[in-house]
Amino acid sequence: MGCGELKIRSYDVQVHRAGVEDLERRCEVGPTERVLCIDTMGDPICRIRNSPMCKMLVAELGSELVGVIQGSIKLATVHKPPKNIAKLGYVLGLRIAPLHRRKGIGSRLVLELEKWFIANDVDYAYMATEKDNEASVNLFINKLGYANFRTPAILVNPVDHRALRLSSKTEVAKLKVEEAEFLYRKFMTSTEFFPDDIGNILRNKLSLGTWVAYPRGESWDDFGSDGKVLPRSWAMLSVWNSGELFKLRLGKAPLSCFLYTKSSILIDKIFPCFKLPAIPDFLSPFGFYFMYGVHHEGSLSGKLVQHLCQFVHNMATKSKDCKVIVTEVGGKDILRLHIPYWKSLSCPEDLWCIKTLKNEENAIHQLPKAPPTTTSLFVDPREV
Repeated sequence: MGCGELKIRSYDVQVHRAGVEDLERRCEVGPTERVLCIDTMGDPICRIRNSPMCKMLVAELGSELVGVIQGSIKLATVHKPPKNIAKLGYVLGLRIAPLHRRKGIGSRLVLELEKWFIANDVDYAYMATEKDNEASVNLFINKLGYANFRTPAILVNPVDHRALRLSSKTEVAKLKVEEAEFLYRKFMTSTEFFPDDIGNILRNKLSLGTWVAYPRGESWDDFGSDGKVLPRSWAMLSVWNSGELFKLRLGKAPLSCFLYTKSSILIDKIFPCFKLPAIPDFLSPFGFYFMYGVHHEGSLSGKLVQHLCQFVHNMATKSKDCKVIVTEVGGKDILRLHIPYWKSLSCPEDLWCIKTLKNEENAIHQLPKAPPTTTSLFVDPREV
């Protein structure tokens, strides 16, 4: 294949949709160790649809669609001197047809997407991949100049269709959007990758709401008012209904997942009086809730985070489609100790890589090498 034969152009839903869907079916989505895979349900751009700016590129060889890539742009906190806010370009959804790999198509697609980033004054491009995805790591780090940046953990917990018993020692209250935005900007603006347009996220139709938990007996009025005394311990989080955009499905999951699923369904039908925890039916595509903006303060806040996770679980039991709850936290964030998850469904070390796209400031090049200024990480639900 000569490079001149390859054409890269913007995605056109009328022209390319069927080809992209066919490519997705032919591609192995993630390495063999990946348990949960994405099912776009016929909407190739579902993962970037809610981003402030987005673009999808396709690569064509003759009449055959052989590759795709997606990107989005936003403003977020990255501790770039002299200001904390930078414009970030997120790279995702790179797919190359199996018979056309190792021909430079992936590199061409990434570089074309970076041109779009640069044209829109983006400071950094970043991407996320599984740590064990050798092909992706080799492409971005060894060939395209990206650097290892962070290794967050993706935590996945199944939803039992029975509600959990919540502690009577904890109060839970739902915040108004204005109250939630006030608290996020007050306590999380220094968190890495905190989105500058947090208000737009909270107001999105996919955001189900923001809740706070605090010890029963303590008061919390005027949540969004400055100068108010907060409880000594409290926690908050928001919930995004990702299942409205796309579904998850089991990839090459451990045999135990399938055995647990089938046996749990059978036991629950035969012996309903036992009221055993039931494993969800993972045998068909399913929806999920994504918990984001998890924050806690005070000595009792770990238990309050656990309580909020149980509260979200009980919300999910009312949805027929939601089978798991997902969140992503910093690799060394203490939150990992308080958020319930299934090890066999989770990814303990996701890999974030970053690349500088500007050359005018020497200091800007230090970001990929800089240690995190905080253990916490804000994962934008629009980029899940």
